[in-house]
Amino acid sequence: MNYIGDLNNQSVLSPLHAAGGVGLRTRLDSRWALRVDASYGRISCDKDYVKLRNLSFRSDIFELSALAEFNFRPFGPGATESVWTPYIFWGIGVFHHNPMALCVGADGDQQWVALQPLCTEGQGTSLYPERRPYTLIQLCMPFGVGVKWRISKTFSLAAEYGFRKTWTDYLDDVSTTYVDASLLEKEVIDGDVAVRLSDRSGEVEAGYVNDAGIKRGDDSLKDWYVVMNVSLGVSLETMFGWMRPKRCKL
Repeated sequence: MNYIGDLNNQSVLSPLHAAGGVGLRTRLDSRWALRVDASYGRISCDKDYVKLRNLSFRSDIFELSALAEFNFRPFGPGATESVWTPYIFWGIGVFHHNPMALCVGADGDQQWVALQPLCTEGQGTSLYPERRPYTLIQLCMPFGVGVKWRISKTFSLAAEYGFRKTWTDYLDDVSTTYVDASLLEKEVIDGDVAVRLSDRSGEVEAGYVNDAGIKRGDDSLKDWYVVMNVSLGVSLETMFGWMRPKRCKL
């Protein structure tokens, strides 16, 4: 799993992380199938493409999605169907995310701190009432391409590459502009931590601070994440005889 957003200039160059999941698929016919997937992974960016901005994050993603698949060749356990096929998929999903940053304390101790409660861009404060705190549960639209191979009547392999379009710009906790440090200190719980994590430029160039109103992110573009996987499919119908029509004995 990886991420596309403000910290990597909307490219797919962010670090890749291991992910995993399970799913159930039902074939409507040899071309169409419906499936439900549950997956877990991590996205992050530890090297901001704007060096002086120096922001970073990581976030664990829990996703539940419902998808439709279309096979370009007839595919299934039958002898007359193709051994392999390319396919496309699309659907709707819901995911939970929680962007965090590594904070170094005055004593040198390091700990991962959740960024959403810190309102790093002034969300919910008196000067920015229009910036509402983002929710950690969001919708996504999964879509992508893949290839399936039939190993036997019971087992198959699939490799796919899928995008997740989201409707949030806060997968990375970066979207709009910097705000005044005194506002965060006054109105945010753990205001001193919020100040340190909202503007980390001073860690790169001593004494440098971004003034309120300077662009911190690009709110005209939403964040995305990408899921690549190789999966093993097991046909419950052929393995256990589920859903096979029973024949009457004469």
